[in-house]
Amino acid sequence: MYSNRISNLSESITIAISTLARELKSQGKDILSFSAGEPDFDTPQVVKDAAIKAINEGFTKYTAVAGIPELLEAISTKLKRDNHLEYSTKEIIVNSGAKHSLFNVFQALIDVGDEVIIPCPYWVTYPELVTFSGGKNIFIQTTQENNFKITKDQLKTALTPKTKMLVLTTPSNPTGMVYSKAELEEIAAVLKDTNVWVLSDEIYEKLVYDGTFVSPGSISQDMLERTITINGLSKAVAMTGWRMGYLASKDQKLVKLINSFQSQSLSNINSITQKAAIVGLNGSADKDIETMRLAFKERRDFACEKLNAIKGLSVNKPDGAFYLFVHCAEISKDSMQFCKDLLEKVGVAVIPGIGFGMDGYFRFSFATDLKSIEKGIQRIAEYCTKG
Repeated sequence: MYSNRISNLSESITIAISTLARELKSQGKDILSFSAGEPDFDTPQVVKDAAIKAINEGFTKYTAVAGIPELLEAISTKLKRDNHLEYSTKEIIVNSGAKHSLFNVFQALIDVGDEVIIPCPYWVTYPELVTFSGGKNIFIQTTQENNFKITKDQLKTALTPKTKMLVLTTPSNPTGMVYSKAELEEIAAVLKDTNVWVLSDEIYEKLVYDGTFVSPGSISQDMLERTITINGLSKAVAMTGWRMGYLASKDQKLVKLINSFQSQSLSNINSITQKAAIVGLNGSADKDIETMRLAFKERRDFACEKLNAIKGLSVNKPDGAFYLFVHCAEISKDSMQFCKDLLEKVGVAVIPGIGFGMDGYFRFSFATDLKSIEKGIQRIAEYCTKG
C-alpha cells in the first residue's frame, strides 16, 4: 500500500526520545531532559524585531524559490567574511532548515547504488537520507582515542569507483569534535583527482570553544569546487523553529536543479524568516551569539568534569557544538537499555549511542541551564553507582 521509500525510513531517535521526555513531564513526572539539539536561549531581540517589522510592512507573499536577493547577498557576504569562501548569489539557495538543505542535496546527487562515506558516530539523519535516495552507506568507524575523527588512511581504504560523496560534519553532532586545518588538508589530498563530492555540514560553526573553525571548502580551490557547504541559523542564533538553512556550491547547474526541485516541493521558505535571517547573518546578533557561546563553554567544562568523575563513564572534552558523547560500555554496552533505565529509574533523558552508529555511548546535550545539568549528572551518578 505504501511506498518502499517512505516505509524504509526510521523515525529520528533524538526526536523520539525528546518527545517521550516531554510526554512524561506533562504527566507530572520529574524528568530532566538532555536529549534536545537546540539552544535553550531565546532568539535575539534584533532578529525578532526584524521579523515583526516584516509582518507590519506586509512582507507576507511568495518570494523567489532560492530566497530574496538581500538574503542571498547576506549569505554570500557572510561566507566570504567568516569562512573565506567565495560564492556568488547564483551559487546559493535558501532552504527550510539545514536538514532540508541536506535532503535536497541527496535527492539531487545520489542514485541507486551510489556510495556515500559517513564517519561514525554520525548525526542520525545522514544514513536515512542516503537510504531514501537509493544510495549505500559506507561507514568509517572512528575511536575515542582518535577523538572520533577519520584518518587519511581510513578514507583511502573506503574509496571505491562507486564513491559519490563524503559527509563531513565539523563541529560534530554527536561528539563535538572539530577538524583542524591540517586534518582537512590531509583529507583534501586524498580526494584530489577523484570525482567525490564533499558535503560539509557546518551548522555548529559559531559554537567552537577550543581551536579555530575551518570550512573544508576553504582548504584549496579543488576542495571548494567539490564541496557543498551546508549551514543555517538554528544553532548559533537560536532560531530552530524559524526553519532557515542554506546550501552553497560552485556548481551552478546543481544549484539550478535543486531550485527546480524545490519549486515543485516547497517553493520558498517563510518570507518573514528570510527578513529576520538577514539580521542573524550580518553581525547584528554577534553579541548574542557570543553570550551563548561563553555560556555553553562554561556548561561544557562543568559537565565534562562531573561526568568523568563517575566511575565507569568517560568523555572527551568537545571542541565545539553542545554535546558530550559519553562512553558507558563499562556499565552497559547496550546503550539503548542504559538510556531506557536512566529515564525510567532516575528521570534523565539522554540519547543512546546506537542511534549515532556507535553502541556503548550516550549523547548528553548541555544546551540547558547549569542547575539542571548539575542535578541531572547527580542522578546519572546515582544510577551508575546503585543501578
